Amino acid sequence: MARQSALKQSGEKKRESAATKLQDVAAPKAKHSAPLLDRLIHERMRLGIVSALAANESLTFNDLKNLMDTTDGNLSVHARKLEDGGYIACTKSFEGRLPKTEYKLTAAGKGALESYLSHMESLIHQVRNR
Repeated sequence: MARQSALKQSGEKKRESAATKLQDVAAPKAKHSAPLLDRLIHERMRLGIVSALAANESLTFNDLKNLMDTTDGNLSVHARKLEDGGYIACTKSFEGRLPKTEYKLTAAGKGALESYLSHMESLIHQVRNR
């Protein structure tokens, strides 16, 4: 029984040591600014939406869906997150009997994109000057 207890404790210490080493690798001590990235627009689809809207005054749902080469559901989820964050504005109307959803980048969205791009440029500069 004592041997099993000693083996169990030894195994736990090894796991703790491995976990500590993994944390050291995952969170290096060096100055690192990745956590400052805007998580709302850092995701690929949302960054694409914000970028497309920055390059255009407005885009319809179908325009964005075609540009992003995605499904209705995927675009809806990501657009809603950006809308909830105040980065894009959504206007719904009808053209004849057909519904039309149009998106525009808000001032907050433009500012967030500018900050994100500046941050990425800074990271690129740091990496290239090592």
